[in-house]
Amino acid sequence: MPNAPHRLSDEALELIAARFRVLAEPTRLKLLNLLRERGEMSVGEIVAETGYGQANVSKHLIVLLEAGMVARRREGTSVYYRIADHSIFALCELICAGLEAQLQARQAALLG
Repeated sequence: MPNAPHRLSDEALELIAARFRVLAEPTRLKLLNLLRERGEMSVGEIVAETGYGQANVSKHLIVLLEAGMVARRREGTSVYYRIADHSIFALCELICAGLEAQLQARQAALLG
């Protein structure tokens, strides 16, 4: 029998909603996925890899940094980013699995 859900405080619910708002932006998801695949990268490397403008990349990286999802370090004039919270990928895997099942059910309905 699954564990009974526990009641979440309003503060906890707001923190959860804030995390989902950070992840609700496709550009940020792409940046996270890139850092997951490649490891630590400089802003310049991220810009070159994605084709996004530097200001846009920097803006999204700051949001991810403030949410604790990435960490950064400076080396000379370069800033390097890396994943700081790998638990976000467990959440993404759960969501992807659910979406895949939903897509398969829609395809089956269309074919059947």
